[in-house]
Amino acid sequence: MIIFSICLILPSLFVFVTGGKLPEPEVKIEVIHKPFMCYRKSKYGDMLLVHHEGFLESNGTMFYSSRKHGDTNPVWFTLGIREVLKGWDKGLQGMCTGERRKLTIPPSLAYGKEGKGKIPPSSTLIFDIELMEIRNGPRSHESFREMDLNDDWKLCREEVKEYLKKEFEKHGYSPNDTHHEVMVDDIFKNEDEDKDGFISAREFTYQHDEL
Repeated sequence: MIIFSICLILPSLFVFVTGGKLPEPEVKIEVIHKPFMCYRKSKYGDMLLVHHEGFLESNGTMFYSSRKHGDTNPVWFTLGIREVLKGWDKGLQGMCTGERRKLTIPPSLAYGKEGKGKIPPSSTLIFDIELMEIRNGPRSHESFREMDLNDDWKLCREEVKEYLKKEFEKHGYSPNDTHHEVMVDDIFKNEDEDKDGFISAREFTYQHDEL
């Protein structure tokens, strides 16, 4: 029996699952403060600690502040895996520790036509977000093996992309999300240390400042 490599088969499949789409609404980003020295910038997969305040663009009403509501502590989340609003995943990339940004997020990247709690349907939201800390995201040997579909102890772009599709589907999002390609580019840029087009088990699991 002939077993074809997933790295050879999947490119042809993506031709069929991707197609022409209307441009996705963008997040408006305004840098309020940026530190003079920036030793590390946020990227997909990083864990970020942030303080934030949220406002309705329509009338300026504040609907939440991490400094005033709840336990008043900043919050942790992992960037790029939909733990937060899609607008945050898009708008908090490339951010320095100590940086503050103002994000203006359209409804389709926030709470959509339904709204949520104090947020009316189809609301454009404004967030004032300060990045307090960046940490390496969670990694494990088990997650590497789950991604390594052909058991060759290295990850090609198609294997990483397939894993992202499954994770997004698991959380109820479209497997054809246009962010997949950007996320794969970012992952390989930061983790393919020898630039051979693959991420080895060592490159995946070894923790260092750039990951």
